[in-house]
Amino acid sequence: DARGVSPLLNCGLLCNNAVVGKDENQKKKYIGDPTEIALLVSARKASLKPDEYVRVDEIPFSSERKKMTTVHKKDKELLVFTKGAPEVILERCSFILEDGKVRRLTKGDKEIIASRNRDLARDALRILAFAHKVLNEEEEKKKENIENDLIFLGLQGMIDAPRRGVRKAVETCRRAGIRVVMITGDNKITAQAIAKEIGIGSNILEGKDLDGISKEKLRAIIKDVDIFARVSPMHKVGILKALQENKHVVAMTGDGVNDAPALKSADVGV
Repeated sequence: DARGVSPLLNCGLLCNNAVVGKDENQKKKYIGDPTEIALLVSARKASLKPDEYVRVDEIPFSSERKKMTTVHKKDKELLVFTKGAPEVILERCSFILEDGKVRRLTKGDKEIIASRNRDLARDALRILAFAHKVLNEEEEKKKENIENDLIFLGLQGMIDAPRRGVRKAVETCRRAGIRVVMITGDNKITAQAIAKEIGIGSNILEGKDLDGISKEKLRAIIKDVDIFARVSPMHKVGILKALQENKHVVAMTGDGVNDAPALKSADVGV
């Protein structure tokens, strides 16, 4: 239904810092985070353009917040666009867009959305939820209210396929006596699906399970964990140090700013 899909894609287009540039041969090139590039491409395929919206503010994404919000001006209205982890966005929504109309978000709606989120995660998709609203004068004055009472728009799932040869590399490491552990910000179900695809075990802990845990207990349980999901940068550092305290030499790979603290602490950072 275009009445639902267009606002969903438009939110992904506007709450987004990826841009279209040119390479050295003056050919079109997308620049930015791969997830945001995917959102930008999908919106452009639907012929959506951001030109009529002027961005006036941004509340950036962080691993702790698990969401990002931008504020745009169109004509005389201020519009809020938010994306992030589905469970986080749903907590901020009071309404839902259905068949082109806004209505109150119910408990039943949340259960259906959560179920669909799990279905997408089982297919190893990286899932984001999207919401928007028109900002009123009172909310404009109080920034802490900007992300409240949002209108839920939907979910978008993106495949982040493992590189060719990863499964073979994991098996080669295992035969050489190297233990491979996956540490990710993805949710539990997505993380398990990806781990299965590349031949990593299924024992899993989430970041919330690590909160408040003692160093001694972490050192004990980490021996049997294959996957750490929904973790923050500080969780990654704690996991790495626990492995080192268990007399492991730790090599870590990472490709984002959130990985920098742990990469710096690793014996080998790639």
